[in-house]
Amino acid sequence: MFDKFQDECGVFGIFGHPEASNLTYLGLYALQHRGQESCGIVSSDGGNLHAHRGMGLVADVFRDESLFSRLCGSSSIGHVRYSTAGTSDLKNVQPIMVDYLRGSIAVAHNGNLVNAQEVRNELELSGSIFSTTSDTEVLVHLLARVQADSLAERVSEVLKVVRGAYSLVFLTETRLVAVRDPNGFRPLVLGKLDGAYVFASESCAFDLIEAEFIREVEPGEMIVISKDGLQSYHPFGKVTPTPCVFEHIYFARPDSIIFGRQVYGVRKEFGRVLAREFAVDADVVIPIPDSGVPAAIGYAEESGIPFQLGLIRNHYVGRTFIEPQQSIRHFGVKIKLNPVREVIEGKRVVVVDDSIVRGTTARKIIKMVRAAGAREIHMRISSPPTSFPCYYGIDTPTRKELISSSHTVEEINRYITSDSLGYLSLEGLREAVGDPSIGGGHFCDACFSGYYPVKFPRLKADSQLGLF
Repeated sequence: MFDKFQDECGVFGIFGHPEASNLTYLGLYALQHRGQESCGIVSSDGGNLHAHRGMGLVADVFRDESLFSRLCGSSSIGHVRYSTAGTSDLKNVQPIMVDYLRGSIAVAHNGNLVNAQEVRNELELSGSIFSTTSDTEVLVHLLARVQADSLAERVSEVLKVVRGAYSLVFLTETRLVAVRDPNGFRPLVLGKLDGAYVFASESCAFDLIEAEFIREVEPGEMIVISKDGLQSYHPFGKVTPTPCVFEHIYFARPDSIIFGRQVYGVRKEFGRVLAREFAVDADVVIPIPDSGVPAAIGYAEESGIPFQLGLIRNHYVGRTFIEPQQSIRHFGVKIKLNPVREVIEGKRVVVVDDSIVRGTTARKIIKMVRAAGAREIHMRISSPPTSFPCYYGIDTPTRKELISSSHTVEEINRYITSDSLGYLSLEGLREAVGDPSIGGGHFCDACFSGYYPVKFPRLKADSQLGLF
């Protein structure tokens, strides 16, 4: 398994198109990088909701074309999932759909509610019975209890109870609601296609279906779509937006526009600043594909050292594979990456990646590159040392599992066996990414700085390490 943070989730929604479920399928296909564990689609025909969900990739779960005749209607929402709260299980697959006093409703969620367990405990004490272990289910239980007349009022009342990161799409028989938390941790964009409104976690989903990108959903904004058109609300108190900087570092696709900027250009800038901060005499710059490629290009352009693809990735590796009985060293890495000896042999090599989490994979890759004949290996990381876990929708290890939380850069360098190691500084990161262009504020960099913009209602397991 790769030593990486895991992608969180992706959401998609469309209202007012005769091929709503088909387009949702394509939108989820474009967002597959945000979650490969499970996926689902819920559609509305104006009177009823229809659902199909399953474990696995989008193309596998929706392999049967006849599914789309059952997912009828002109509105639908979809979700791809990597679990950050709740187990990997069919019962946790989203969108979650329920029937209650006011009809049917479905919800898809990207993010993490930091007080979900506290709210869940109170709901269970008052008689609620949960069918999943996902934090998202607390939303529908709260929704069933709110007495406000309009859907917008009910959703806003529910979201005032929970805290944390959420980009959400709700679907009823006649309405679609999209909402982003006041801090704007997770991305959500608005588009239009043939008169239909479209929402997605990233703009790359719009490119595939040829939808027009209109704008980002603002932090703290709720948009309600019905037959009467679009209505925008700002029901929450004003806070300083703090979108997640790791979307630019790793999670988002390079061709997406996130928080007002193209991801590809930001990642190249990370590499440029990194080259200025940690220059080295070398013969070639190679990325760890795919996420390290733009930063490596930026490093090469700034340093004048040639860029080459020295590691080739196998894009057809599934989540599991059978290892032969005869042991193969570094099998898990070698099945995904293979060095190009002609590029590496006898060279002083700069290896660029976006992050180091535990360090185990970086160590294996460096040993593999050295075995391919590299004379020197200089590791360069296009983000600062990751010393703190994220509680806003990214699956990160506990703090004690993060190598940079308890080891110096030189200690990490010795462990991964590189000749030198350089991380992008926090100041360099902030210089390269700038401030969010939508809603103002600044980026959340809690995983580097330890500053958490939304506090927690109770101590986490890391509290004994002085995190709080």
